Amino acid sequence: MKLPIITAELTEAQFRKVSQLVYRLCGIHLKDGKQALVKARLMKRLRALKFSDFESYLRYIESKGGKQEIAFLIDVMTTNKTSFFREPEHFNYLQEHILPELTEKRVRFWTAACSSGEEAFSLGMLLREKMQDVAFRDVKILATDISGRMLEKAHNAIYTSEELRDVSPQFLEKYFTKVQPPLSQQYRIKDTVRAMVRVARLNLMDSWPMKGPFDVIFCRNVMIYFDKPTQQKLINRFWSFLKPGGYLFVGHSEGLSAISHKFRYVKPAVYRK
Repeated sequence: MKLPIITAELTEAQFRKVSQLVYRLCGIHLKDGKQALVKARLMKRLRALKFSDFESYLRYIESKGGKQEIAFLIDVMTTNKTSFFREPEHFNYLQEHILPELTEKRVRFWTAACSSGEEAFSLGMLLREKMQDVAFRDVKILATDISGRMLEKAHNAIYTSEELRDVSPQFLEKYFTKVQPPLSQQYRIKDTVRAMVRVARLNLMDSWPMKGPFDVIFCRNVMIYFDKPTQQKLINRFWSFLKPGGYLFVGHSEGLSAISHKFRYVKPAVYRK
């Protein structure tokens, strides 16, 4: 089947319209200078829907019949960079300083914007290794994201050998099962870890249906995509969902110095209620 040739440029007005829509729906702030990125990502949807220009696509998503396209639009506009044990200093600090404090039977973690699940499963493996009596305690990890495509991968819990490059050989053998051919270079997380993780779709801008409270919240490398008012609102909501003494981890490029908050600074990118 011959695909339509897409030659039209994304005009400034169209970029503004997309930016305003994405901001209203999920809080992502598409700054000036992101026009080429937005165009490249939208091209995927134009090809999928066989539109030849951006104006037709924008009319479609604003129509009654285009409501289901909104989720796909958000999906292509979100950045999903992640890896196992990313920013390992955080996992070291969790192991050495936080886990020894978590002595109650019920312990709750939340990885907000979990992408394709690597962060949540990294946490699960660490807890299986380092949390005392973890098999006999009520320990759960909530992993949420806005991207349906990423959540599907997290649900499947299958990763390539390249995606597992930061997983030690010991952890690979202990917590993964090699998928049978033809996917011979792929590995699935074992049920001992998968059972600890609940994967769910959540737009951080919407109401949060879970009750909490959480002992630890990871929201790393997400707030850089939000403007200051959205960051402020999000940080205050995290505060209300943490237990007294609970911890918030943000990305190392996301310090809270420019935001008014109640958290106590612990170390770079680590805060405590």
